[in-house]
Amino acid sequence: MTYQRPTRYFNAVSLYRCYRGDPGTGFTPLRKFAEALNYFLFNCSIPAACVIGDRTYCSHRGMSVVIHPQSVIGDDCVIGTCVTLGGRGKGMEGAPRIGNNVYIATGAKILGPVSIGDNAVIGANSVVLHDVAANQTVVGIPATPLPAQPRDSSEMAA
Repeated sequence: MTYQRPTRYFNAVSLYRCYRGDPGTGFTPLRKFAEALNYFLFNCSIPAACVIGDRTYCSHRGMSVVIHPQSVIGDDCVIGTCVTLGGRGKGMEGAPRIGNNVYIATGAKILGPVSIGDNAVIGANSVVLHDVAANQTVVGIPATPLPAQPRDSSEMAA
């Protein structure tokens, strides 16, 4: 078993880790009950079929987070409240794939077979419909990249 960041309280991802186990094994009715309990306690949908990496967590206990069953989320990510990682509807297969160390702010929607690169930042209430490169920040509806920020004051003078 890998190290998990300790949390001060029980949350939606903690419960997900309890019922996730190995998806090919286990007592399915009990797993379904635990998923329903997650919905009841935290008003979120985190199916056992999705993959959530180590030390990834949802802020505010995972309130109102919806994750597609085929989504894959990397390690060390932060997912804000009211975030949706979902499909785009009938006829559009696929689900989001989130890299490592990604910050997804409150209310963001990442829809369809979209890849989010490592160290990316998704702004609050953004709607992401296309891939996001590593180390990139996107905001808006639809999400568009922000210009790269200068790293130190000498670059700002130019």
